[in-house]
Amino acid sequence: MAEILLITGLSGAGRSQAADALEDLGWFVVDNMPVELVDKFVELAGVSVDQPSRLALVIGVASQQTDAVKSVPHLRAAGHDVRVLFLEASTQSLVKRYTESRRKHPLRTETGTVSEAIEHERDLLEPVREVADKVIDTTALQLGQFKTQLTELFSFDDLPDTLQVSVVSFGFKHGIPLDVDTMFDVRFIPNPYYDEALRPLTGRDEAVRRFVLDQAATQDFLNRVEGLFESLIPAYRNEGKSYLTIAVGCTGGQHRSVAIAEALSLRLANRGVEARVAHRDIEKN
Repeated sequence: MAEILLITGLSGAGRSQAADALEDLGWFVVDNMPVELVDKFVELAGVSVDQPSRLALVIGVASQQTDAVKSVPHLRAAGHDVRVLFLEASTQSLVKRYTESRRKHPLRTETGTVSEAIEHERDLLEPVREVADKVIDTTALQLGQFKTQLTELFSFDDLPDTLQVSVVSFGFKHGIPLDVDTMFDVRFIPNPYYDEALRPLTGRDEAVRRFVLDQAATQDFLNRVEGLFESLIPAYRNEGKSYLTIAVGCTGGQHRSVAIAEALSLRLANRGVEARVAHRDIEKN
């Protein structure tokens, strides 16, 4: 059986960087793969259900991406494990990247703006995004963070038939993450920020952790969320979902959301669900 990853998404959102990272992980990567050649390439690469391999195919223009996802059922029917990765970023971020690189957006006309081209491409690719197994928003990601996330998702020691769960903390004042499946707002919990001794610390520090977790409201919240995912995770697995990202947000992403994300991941682990923990905004304050 082959593992085939189709890398799709907005122009400038990181498809080339994803290809480089996956190549470093041992994937066989082909950039700008014409969709008409996907089936033939899999065949010529010597891939069969008896010879496991990993192929990452970067699909370029919007029309090619739309056609590529139509080939997924055929490849899966042939016995291959096929996943679709979709990369996106905010329009403002993409405009900045194109301005800095001085490259022309592939959909920009002589009279149109870069912003208009990005929004047009976003509309064209919405059907691809809807069927993607994993969506990554690269707006706030440094290259190192992006590579780390890809490594955790697609390294050789992952299991393609296992639901991969991530718990991400964030701060609302830094923007809501777009690439999540479920989001919880924990700003109802008393804020350690107003304790001068706790302000410079984070939710990873024991003093802050105890301040947050010792609240009755926190324990009630964690009990309810744990019970929720006790029923949701098996249902997601039964539906064949590959990735589940749970976001926990507080005001700044430094104290409450961090402590709760860590606590939630431990509770999931106690139920046999290994969850990757990431703190998006912990260093921003």
